[in-house]
Amino acid sequence: MARILEKQVTLPGSVKAVYSAWTTPEGCRSFFAPECNIDARPGGAYELFFDSSQPEGSRGSEGCTVLELTPPSHLAFSWNQPPTLPSLRSEKTRVDVTFGSDPEGVRVKLVATGWGEGPEWAAAWDYFERAWSIVLGRLRQRFIEGPIDWEQSA
Repeated sequence: MARILEKQVTLPGSVKAVYSAWTTPEGCRSFFAPECNIDARPGGAYELFFDSSQPEGSRGSEGCTVLELTPPSHLAFSWNQPPTLPSLRSEKTRVDVTFGSDPEGVRVKLVATGWGEGPEWAAAWDYFERAWSIVLGRLRQRFIEGPIDWEQSA
């Protein structure tokens, strides 16, 4: 049976604004990563750079792409494995993010699929079980307190 990693958060704001936070360079820099290369079209780049001081290929989601877009309700992108797992670094999972109205604002659901088997894949799962929670927490923080100041949080 295929493993599915699911996370969800509800936050204030409009669906359009939250969708934009995931699909524009300005939006992604406001909560996801300090630098990015986003081309919001199928086949376009979906690269987030978490640490530009690292060597090329270890800065973030280099080589990842937009797989599907249905504005403003759905975004799907490929996602590579962390540099701490070099043998899996080039292996990609699929991440689907959906955006819907909720009485409290916007419900964001993230679903990651395409996980392999074995101890290194288990380590990747554990890494992203934590990492996607952090990302959604930062998204919520961005819509409650404002954009993340990456200079201050470094």
